[in-house]
Amino acid sequence: MLKHGKNYRNVANLVDRTRNYTLESAIDLVKRMHYVRFDECVEIAFKLGVDPRKADQMVRGSVLLPNGIGRVPKILVFAKGEKALEAERAGADFIGAEELIGKIREGFLDFERTIATPDIMGQVGKIGKILGPRGLMPNPKAGTVTFEVAKAVEDIKRGKLEFKVDKEGNVHMPVGRSSFITNRLEENILAAYDAIVRAKPSSSKGVYIRTMHIAATMTPSVQVEVTSIRK
Repeated sequence: MLKHGKNYRNVANLVDRTRNYTLESAIDLVKRMHYVRFDECVEIAFKLGVDPRKADQMVRGSVLLPNGIGRVPKILVFAKGEKALEAERAGADFIGAEELIGKIREGFLDFERTIATPDIMGQVGKIGKILGPRGLMPNPKAGTVTFEVAKAVEDIKRGKLEFKVDKEGNVHMPVGRSSFITNRLEENILAAYDAIVRAKPSSSKGVYIRTMHIAATMTPSVQVEVTSIRK
């Protein structure tokens, strides 16, 4: 049975589990619960009223957070020729084609986001069983299968995130750091919320966003009153 430390238990007492918080008060509470020496990642989690087992109720997309997430992920680009040069000029960390695919087959996974040009996706598909389960497979719907390689790299560096509902109907995504001032976190969360709403499947019936929580790496979660965001 998981047992939390003293510091965690102390800050957990600050959360009133009988109420839902407004977005601003939830952010302030999460920031107030910060007790570790590193700059924690702040995340949001949505519980959606969809059945991901049905193809027409899959929720997937991307969002460009206006204030970034506080760090730049390592980006790998599958491209050749001029497009590879574009990726290099845009600041991608790893660039290549067949040789990169070979390295990944051998166990290389020191990257967090991937982009591919459409002409090379046939080869990238051969390592789909490696990239897919890790959420690293380039996807046209997320804008990561494109000939506009430089723009895709720059968008990720600026804070573009991909999201996908899991098999339990949840969507998790980072929205910044605990060092962010409240309104920067609020702007990012509102952008993420809007993206989730836009991704609502037409076949989804009833309440779409059932619950929403905010938490930092080492803090308990705080439930947000979803209707306060809609207003």
